[in-house]
Amino acid sequence: MSATRRDLVASAAAATIVATAAQAQPAGQGPGPQPARNVVLVHGAFADGSGWRGVYDELTARGYRVSIVQNPLTSLADDVAATRRILDRQDGPTILVGHSWGGTVITEAGVHPKVAGLVYVAALSPDAGETTAQQYEGFVTPPEFVIDTHGDGFGFVKAENFKAGFAADTSDAEAAFMRDSQVPIAMSAFGTKLSQAAWRSRPSWAVIATRDKAFDLRMLHHMASRIGARVTEVAASHAVFMTQAKVVATVIDEAAREAPRAPR
Repeated sequence: MSATRRDLVASAAAATIVATAAQAQPAGQGPGPQPARNVVLVHGAFADGSGWRGVYDELTARGYRVSIVQNPLTSLADDVAATRRILDRQDGPTILVGHSWGGTVITEAGVHPKVAGLVYVAALSPDAGETTAQQYEGFVTPPEFVIDTHGDGFGFVKAENFKAGFAADTSDAEAAFMRDSQVPIAMSAFGTKLSQAAWRSRPSWAVIATRDKAFDLRMLHHMASRIGARVTEVAASHAVFMTQAKVVATVIDEAAREAPRAPR
């Protein structure tokens, strides 16, 4: 075959490949959605953002940009506002993660346009028009978890119950520090109705700690089922966000990779 003939055959083959590729990918359609690279972590009641340090370290080592909300715990509106402030600072699609009461916060704040997916870590997930307190109806909170409410309406986990009720799988020293550095929550927040339920428009994941003494385990499964969350169970206390940081980070990593492609 002459060189000219070979060139014509090669050109025809290349044209066929280009045409086939064009048919496989409609005009104007670029690459598929890219994984979210931003993660925002929202702590719950009786804790602060420093408890996320292990998850932060795991995720930043995997290349994520991680931000941590410091909730004032003075009202649902205040905590949602604090979360939105951090979401506003993100430079692209974001996975929003909440622990415990932080689940209520991300449910309300998660309709933010930068949120691609939600991760509930031993967390509450009310619907719009519901209160956080309503999530407990029909369930029995384990006796280890006792809230001591003061005259000003703010509550702490009762000191002598703290390790058993909140952090049974931490060391005595860790539990003592968490107990003595508690951030109290305005108990009225649990009676505030939500106006949004982000899980209705965002894909959700849930980490359920099977040794959680802050919630009835049936309640955690009920909430996760209702929101259609993909569930990961791990043997841990309510402090799962600290004691099982690698497991939690892996679920967040999964959400970051899959949320942009997940159906709404």
